[in-house]
Amino acid sequence: MAASHRLPAAIRAPFEARTWRALLYVLIGLPLGICWFVLSVALVSTGAGLLVTFLGVPILAGALAMCRGFGAVERARARGLLGLDVAAPEPVRGRTGGAFSWMGAMLKSGASWRHLLYAVLHMPWAVFSFSVAVALWTWGWSLFTYPLWQWVFPTWVGQDGIQLYGDATHAFYLDAPFELAVTSLIGLVFVLVGPWVLRGLVSVDRLLVSGLLGPSRLASRVTELESDRGVVVDTAAADLRRIERDLHDGAQARLAALAMDLGLAKEKLARDPQAAAVLVDEAHGEVKLALQELRDLARGIHPAVLTDRGLDAALSAVASRCSVPVSVDVDLPARPVPAIEGIAYFTVSELLQNVTRHSGARRAWVDVWRTGDRLMLQVRDDGVGGAVVGDGGSGLAGLSERVGAVDGVLAVDSPAGGPTTVTAELPWRA
Repeated sequence: MAASHRLPAAIRAPFEARTWRALLYVLIGLPLGICWFVLSVALVSTGAGLLVTFLGVPILAGALAMCRGFGAVERARARGLLGLDVAAPEPVRGRTGGAFSWMGAMLKSGASWRHLLYAVLHMPWAVFSFSVAVALWTWGWSLFTYPLWQWVFPTWVGQDGIQLYGDATHAFYLDAPFELAVTSLIGLVFVLVGPWVLRGLVSVDRLLVSGLLGPSRLASRVTELESDRGVVVDTAAADLRRIERDLHDGAQARLAALAMDLGLAKEKLARDPQAAAVLVDEAHGEVKLALQELRDLARGIHPAVLTDRGLDAALSAVASRCSVPVSVDVDLPARPVPAIEGIAYFTVSELLQNVTRHSGARRAWVDVWRTGDRLMLQVRDDGVGGAVVGDGGSGLAGLSERVGAVDGVLAVDSPAGGPTTVTAELPWRA
């Protein structure tokens, strides 16, 4: 494999499996395209002609269902030969579950009509691509290998070679060594150009399959929003569990201990004032610790400095608590909406925690700026690198889901040995 890649791409292309799969896709596409076209046009025309009677409705609905079946075959063919994975469109379901409801839903389905459009458009394109591919392939390899089979003509045909010109008195055959070499060279040009022409042809098939046989943009967007809503709900539930756990294990436990200490101090106040004073002093220390934990918890929910002064001051406060020196540069013309501002704050906070826990860095940098209608965040460090989304130690998977829930993007560039650069892109929504 390594040796083959030392050859230029133009020389490798005729022999690559990708090229032969594309050729097979084009060859199979013609008979299938004719079949899809004939059946679809025949049934749809029959159904449309009979719409004046009730018989046209089930025929037309059945024709559209058949076209969806053709689409399933085409998606499987594109997936197997072109490596194009197109999701199936949303299924057709009637509201009541009966046959009439199903027929109505089928006739109203935009995906079904797109499948019919594919069956109509694909046939002429399949004829064109088949003709071009077969002509290039057969002429290219035939001319390229002509010196190997030129002997067929004098032996079996009774002429010296391929005849380029001939009349009653003159004839010109490709039989001299120079002519054989030129013919083979022309064939080589066709052989080398053919794969690229073939890939251009199947790129049109890719557009047809992905544009007409997949789910609509609206359906894809609805699915995406449903997934994002699930992520938001799960994140909110996880945050509530974290807050409950922190309150139960932290401030609540300290307040319970404080109540017990004050109760003991109250009992000893009359008998042993000195011991009561010691208990009150310990309770005072517990109050300070409980207050600090409550402040940390409130800061983790939504820090007051973020609400009052914005990202610049809030991120500077986070950087000051980081175990490594952090340079913060926030260049924003205004403040984004509070929800985006909060996500930006917690994204940078989580990334700086990763720097502290996992990177082994000596320094980190935080940059925040606006580009068009997007809020850009970038956290860099000079650590050991190797961070990937999905690594349970880094928490980047959950962070990516949280950013993606608001139509954001998280990109991680962390080669082994460092440095690490994590860039988050959020909508501005001011």
